[in-house]
Amino acid sequence: MVKMPDEKTLDKMEALLNIASDYTRLKILYSISEGEKNVTEIVNESGASQSLVSHQLKVLRKSNLVATKKEGTKVFYRLADDHVIQLLKIVHEHVSEKR
Repeated sequence: MVKMPDEKTLDKMEALLNIASDYTRLKILYSISEGEKNVTEIVNESGASQSLVSHQLKVLRKSNLVATKKEGTKVFYRLADDHVIQLLKIVHEHVSEKR
């Protein structure tokens, strides 16, 4: 059995799951799970517009799901840590289960 988290922690969990539940953000997270990419690469893989990808990357960065690295004039995005990969894998496994 898992112990019930306190209210503050539950609020943070709800916010994180709401942020991760967006279709475009999920595509972005999967895109950069393969390695660091710039906005142009993410746009090409996600099929979303540059402005939408940029906006969603800002949301993901603010929620600490995505980290950045600047090289010259380019910014590269990557998953913030292994927890994000684990979250994607667990959700994928759960929805792929046959019952």
